[in-house]
Amino acid sequence: MSIVINPTVKPNFVNTLLDWYQKKARDLPWRNTKDPYRIWVSEIMLQQTRVESVIPYYTRWLNSFPTIQSLAEADQDEILKHWEGLGYYSRALNLHKAARVVISEFGGYLPDNPNKLQSLPGIGRYTAGAISSIAFNIPAPIVDGNIRRLFTRYFNINTPIHISKTEKTLWQIAEDLIPAQQPGNFNQALMELGSLVCKPKNPDCLNCPLKSDCQANIHNLQASLPVRKAKAPLPHLQVTAAVIQKNEKFLLAKRPPEGLLGGMWEFPGGKQEPRETLPQTLIREIQEELGVKIIVGNLIGEYLHAYTHYKISLFAFSCQLVTDQLQLNFHTDIAWVPLSDLKNYPMGKLDRLISSRLIKTSH
Repeated sequence: MSIVINPTVKPNFVNTLLDWYQKKARDLPWRNTKDPYRIWVSEIMLQQTRVESVIPYYTRWLNSFPTIQSLAEADQDEILKHWEGLGYYSRALNLHKAARVVISEFGGYLPDNPNKLQSLPGIGRYTAGAISSIAFNIPAPIVDGNIRRLFTRYFNINTPIHISKTEKTLWQIAEDLIPAQQPGNFNQALMELGSLVCKPKNPDCLNCPLKSDCQANIHNLQASLPVRKAKAPLPHLQVTAAVIQKNEKFLLAKRPPEGLLGGMWEFPGGKQEPRETLPQTLIREIQEELGVKIIVGNLIGEYLHAYTHYKISLFAFSCQLVTDQLQLNFHTDIAWVPLSDLKNYPMGKLDRLISSRLIKTSH
């Protein structure tokens, strides 16, 4: 499908939205700067993360890495430690990689061209458009989750939201609407309206500046738009972790940079296979990953967590090494860490919970 925007609609839509944004925009730290680096950091952090969660991370990040140069020179563990708890850790690794590319290929400055921005690790069409419009005043369109929802309701787009035909239509609308003047404010206004007013559930249509022409509001379609495919139930996996102690130090292993929790430190272990007991799983996983035999002892704790595509129950066991010629068959590094130093190693949420439990029970 395609949406043809009447030439008279655009100025009214744009001006109404910009007026609303000027009055209602939240005072957020990344809105008080035109520094492309700071805007880039904020856009990466805000991907799939709530504003309230991002603010303290953003502030701490810029205190430690105030420039692209300082980010490029930082150690990967230091980068991941600053990101710990924010999730989707490939975002941090890509920021680090991209900073080094900016130093080596762009003279230390983010390019002001959307296509060149998209050549950097972790920057797609949306992020390139956001940086270009907000930092460089370039009329580059953006489409994120908030804007998808807003457009599908305003224009009554009733095809499933994530099929390619719908996505193409949404980007075309964004391109048609983006103004030559104040494109950054316009894009932020779209995101802000979607976040604060055109919410997924119970949208505040009464206070929406666009309500008079919004097709969903006119025809009472807010609850049925956007159209989404039914979600299949998330698989629930059983996972084990070995807490191995020797000479008052604990064994941590560093995950490879690619994939889930890339570059993070963990208590090694893995997923239970059919017809295995949890101790059998742990013995097999440690043999495969580290090339050593262990004796599985007491259960330390059970931890639940939901990722994007599945849920896990993680069972942590106290374990003892039978052989200690450790190999790196999966991990990129290992470390024997005193209890007091566990806090200094970047970990995912569940491994941090295990670490915190060890520290708490030691007192």
